[in-house]
Amino acid sequence: MKTDIIVMGANGRMGKSICQLAVADPDCTLAGLVDNREHLGKLEGFGCPVADSLSAVLPAANAVVIDFTAPAVSLQSARTVSSTGNALVIGTTGFSPEEKQELESLAGAAPIFWASNMSIGVNVLQQILPALVQALGPGYDMEMVELHHNRKKDSPSGTALTLGECLAKARNWDLGEVRCSARDGMIGERPERQIGIQAVRGGDVVGVHTIYFMGPGERIEITHHAHSRENFAQGALRAAKWLSGQKAGRLYGMKDIFQS
Repeated sequence: MKTDIIVMGANGRMGKSICQLAVADPDCTLAGLVDNREHLGKLEGFGCPVADSLSAVLPAANAVVIDFTAPAVSLQSARTVSSTGNALVIGTTGFSPEEKQELESLAGAAPIFWASNMSIGVNVLQQILPALVQALGPGYDMEMVELHHNRKKDSPSGTALTLGECLAKARNWDLGEVRCSARDGMIGERPERQIGIQAVRGGDVVGVHTIYFMGPGERIEITHHAHSRENFAQGALRAAKWLSGQKAGRLYGMKDIFQS
């Protein structure tokens, strides 16, 4: 059975990738596209309804909505599906703690899935990093550098924060208490309880995350390169197909797909 897909921000960089892959996927059908009114003319070639609001294409289509837009827009999408019962896949980053809490609450009324990164590789990293942290022990300092294109708005990236939380939990730390994302001037020696997460921006880099484990006499580097946005788009479609068979009740993530 095919999964009907509605794409929010369909004329954006991620939106275009999702649309193209959905058209090529025999298990998916584009059921609707949403973007700003001035962009709607560019979307008519896909042969499905286009609108400048999600409510205009729901609930007529029993579809899974995919949203890689901005926190405020994605949160509104979640509010909309909570009243229609449609499923929603969110790949947006930059949510505040209060916004994440609202997402979790709305997931009680509709199947909602959120991941800061949809790539298989990054999510596998989350599974193996805790074992590496524990095996190396407290004698190794942990740092991270993330590199993205010059149009990315949030910093550090959502992926970097997710990976940072993974590292912090492995040492029973709270990332909010130990994260350092700026160093300047005479700051003194590096504290033992610290995880540095630095952001670099430039060009059209899709995404690079490097985690450093630095101990006595050696250094381990683990780097994930995202070569194209298709990687994230494929993950979003995989999540949409999986989510179409789930019930409301809690906020789902990539870990749920792996466990199932």
